Formats: sequence, structure tokens, C-alpha cells
Amino acid sequence: MSDDATPPIHEMAAATLTDNSGCRVQWAQFSRRVLIRTIVCRPDGGVGLAGQKVAVGGWVKTGREQGKGTFAFLELNDGSCPANLQVIVDASVAPLVQLVPTGTCVFVEGELKKPPEGTKQNVELRVEKVIDVGSVDPAKYPLPKTKLTLEFLRDFVHLRPRTNTISAVARIRNALAYATHTFFQKNGFLYVHTPIITTSDCEGAGEMFQVTTLFSDAEKVEKEFKQNPPPSEAEIEAAKLLVKEKGEDVSQLKSAKASKEVITASVGELTKAKESLAKLEERSKLKPGLPQKDGKIDYSHDFFARQAFLTVSGQLQVEGFACALSSVYTFGPTFRAEHSHTSRHLAEFWMVEPEIAFADLEDDMNCAEAYVKFLCCWLLDNCLDDMQFMIKNFDKSAIDRLKMVLSTPFERISYTEAVELLEKVTEKKFENKVEWGMDLASEHERYLTEVIFKKPVIVYNYPKGIKAFYMRLNDDMKTVAAMDVLVPKVGELIGGSQREERYEVIEKRILETGLPLEPYDWYLDLRRYGTVKHSGFGLGFERMVLFATGIDNIRDVIPFPRYPGRADL
Repeated sequence: MSDDATPPIHEMAAATLTDNSGCRVQWAQFSRRVLIRTIVCRPDGGVGLAGQKVAVGGWVKTGREQGKGTFAFLELNDGSCPANLQVIVDASVAPLVQLVPTGTCVFVEGELKKPPEGTKQNVELRVEKVIDVGSVDPAKYPLPKTKLTLEFLRDFVHLRPRTNTISAVARIRNALAYATHTFFQKNGFLYVHTPIITTSDCEGAGEMFQVTTLFSDAEKVEKEFKQNPPPSEAEIEAAKLLVKEKGEDVSQLKSAKASKEVITASVGELTKAKESLAKLEERSKLKPGLPQKDGKIDYSHDFFARQAFLTVSGQLQVEGFACALSSVYTFGPTFRAEHSHTSRHLAEFWMVEPEIAFADLEDDMNCAEAYVKFLCCWLLDNCLDDMQFMIKNFDKSAIDRLKMVLSTPFERISYTEAVELLEKVTEKKFENKVEWGMDLASEHERYLTEVIFKKPVIVYNYPKGIKAFYMRLNDDMKTVAAMDVLVPKVGELIGGSQREERYEVIEKRILETGLPLEPYDWYLDLRRYGTVKHSGFGLGFERMVLFATGIDNIRDVIPFPRYPGRADL
């Protein structure tokens, strides 16, 4: 084969990875199937692969019989890219009626051919063998070929990845996740897995999902009582009397110098009597309902012997690693029991949370800006076909927005300056009155970034009264070293701060916010022992997907959305 000849597609589909240590890892071909993207996403559109034998699998987007039922065209997609591969199947190869319905899964083998002149396809597959078919009843399949609304698709979260939109969102989301790890790993950060179950409230808002087994334990006790009522006092007294009698028997046998075997047998009876009494006494202590103490639920009987919750943030825990390993990040699910039905809120969402030791607020802002620019660059370099789908179907400015963020320095203004700018606005009436001390609403954030500056904006030094206890108190004693990154389309994308490293100050801040000290004693240890200046931020991952895609509702950019009233699957 000449140097410029196209290599066999199976060689192109295989990948050899080499790391810096020289270790070579061969990604073996798990099957003879090749991804459709390795065919249709080549610079030549796959023309150079004509004549090669391949096996592909995917789901039929559209299918139609032609030539009076002698052959069929199938538009096949396997999710590896937005584009479909046109597949031609002759009636002599397989029954066409089972192949053409939308949603049918087929695994076929054949030869790639260059289609006739004048067709839009660059290459097509002429099927020689149908290896497998997952049939569909067209009358029952809930996702017809017609255009479906994203709201409709939320009722079919298990099937909606088969649609063009949700599959494109999934690939963009995957690219952003890969880019996130790439950015932090390349910059010397360590990935830390923080707990999902926690006893600390990072935000102090109290809107947390509780994790408890008390209710299931109470149900078990109630069921047990119905089947086996608790012992009466008379039964317990009888058991005590039996223990006493068995104990006296053992004493008498020892006094009579009975044989070892006889004494051992008697001791065994005494042991059984004691065990039986212990079980009865234990059962007598059980009471139906939740355990109470001083008129409140007694969580010492709970699984963790204390109140526990689903985390709203991994920040507090990851700080412990930052105060030992310098630069770390966590990336995982977080939860908020907020009864909100807006297009910007979920009960379960993902957060990217880096934490940097020996870093102040300026370092924090620099890292956040670099990270967001890296994400935008990554999508433009690695996900352009899916982004083009988004500008065609949802937001014509999506790619231009990514390019703008990548090429433009972020504006940086203090909270006080931001309020002053918003107070001067006369051409728009805000729903929420602008005044110093208020928490900027989405309408304010978007006006700053979309209208006033027309680019990303970092607002810093917020009033302490609207920010969390762990943010460093500034010298003016009124503001904290906090910062938010605001971007067009979504408003706040990132929230971060320099953390309060002074023990006395943070202890006072915890008490000021009305939180108990005990759950945060471990957090205070980080200030007691070798405290260090450190900063960090959190990026709402779904908000980044919203920003990138231009899709309006956050429920459509997470695989399985959870919100009030819905937790499907």
C-alpha cells in the first residue's frame, strides 16, 4: 500500500494511547463494528473509504422502501456524531418491512460505495448481511419522525437520547466534562471525590435533602409488632425468674461437685435463658413511630447516629485536601431541596469546584476566566458539528458567543460599581429594585453582561450579608472577597471567593449566620492547624451547557432531570 493510500477503516477506528511515561495502551477492537463518525466525519466525507468492507450498527432515523419493495434506504445513526450514514438493503438480504420503521436497531455488514452523482451523500453502505435487528412496532413507538418539543421529550427521558437534539447535547456535555478534567489535570490539580452524604450545610440555606433510615426503621418496627406483639411485663418477669432458677441450678450442681459435663449442660441452659431475657427486654424498649427525646426526633437512633443530608456542595470537604495538596478540584452531583419550577433550577445538578492553596481573590478570578475560555475553545475545536446543529435549530449566536468569550478579556467590576451602573439604567425597568445590599437577580446579571458590557463580567467584593460564612471578610468589614462570573444567556455561571483563613473571624461568622459550631468543628481545624490563604469557585455544569448550546431550559441539558414532582427512573 502506498504512503498516501487510505488505511483500512478498522485500523483508523483503533486508537493507541501513549502517556508521558512511554506506556502504550492499545484500545482493542471490542467488535468488528466501526463508529459511523469514522466514516462520515472524515475531511473527504468518507469518499476515500469506498470499496472497504465494514460493519456498522445504529438506529434507523428514517427508512423507506424503493423500487416497488426491491430495496430500502435507511438513514442510520449510532450516536457518535450528528450525521447519519445512508444504508441500502436489498430485499434478497433481509425482509425490508422489519428494517424501515423509525427506531429500529440494526447491525449490518457490507461494502462502502460512492453514490451516484448528484446525491447529497458522499458515501453509502451497500448491505451484504444483516447481523442483528431490534424491531419496533411503529404504532406504539412514542418518538415518531415528526418534530417533537423538548417538553414532550421530558416524559420519555429513557428514549429521548435517540433524538438529534438530546444526543447533540449529550456529546457537548461529554466534551465539556472531558475539557474540565483536561484543564485541571494539565494545570497540576488533583481530582478529589468528595462525599455525597454530608453532615455540613455549605451554603447555610437549609434547603437540603435529608438522608435517614428512621422512617423505614419505624415501618419495620410497626410491621414486626403486628406479627409479633411486644412482650408483656408478665413475660419479662417470667423470663427473669427462669434465669434465676437456672442460675440456682448451676450453683447447686457446683456445690454438689457434679460432673463437668452436667455442669456445662446446665450453664448452657442458663446462657440460653439470659439470651432470651435480653431479647425480650430489647423488644420491650421498642416503640412505634419515630424515636423522640425532649420532644424532638432523636437522631442518635438514625443510621449515622446524627442528622445527615445530600450535599449542596463539595467545597468544604475539598478544602481539606487543598490545605494539604495545594491545588485540587471536585466534580460531582449536588442537591438542593428548593421548590422552584423555573427554567434555571434543578433539584440535582453537577458542580465543578476547584480549590487553590496560596491563592487570593485575584488568583481565583484568573483561574475562573482561564477555565471558561478553555471550555469554549475545546467546544470549537472538538464539537463543532454539534455546535452547528445548535445554531441551526436553537440559537444562531451560539458559536459566535463561544468565540467572543474566548477572544475577549472579562470585565472586572466591584459589586458597588455594578449597583451604581444598574441604578443609572433608565431604558429598562427591573422587576427587582436595585439598591446596595441586595443580591443581584438574573435580570441584573444579564443586563450587565449582555447590554452594558456585551461580554463576560466578573463582579467582586459583595456585601457580607448576602454571602456565605466561609468567604473572607474584607478590611471594610462590610464586604467579603467574593466573585461571580456573569456570562450572556445565563447570567451567573461561576460563584467563588477567597476563603476566610483566620480562625477567630470565621468562628464569629458561623455564629453570626445562626449556624451551630459543632458540625463545623472539623472545618475550623483547618484554621487551627497550619492555616493557609486559599480560594476556590464553583461552576454550575448544567449552566455551562445552557450557555454553550443556547437551549432555554436546564431540564433539557441533564440526562435525567430531577425537579419538584419529577424523579423519573
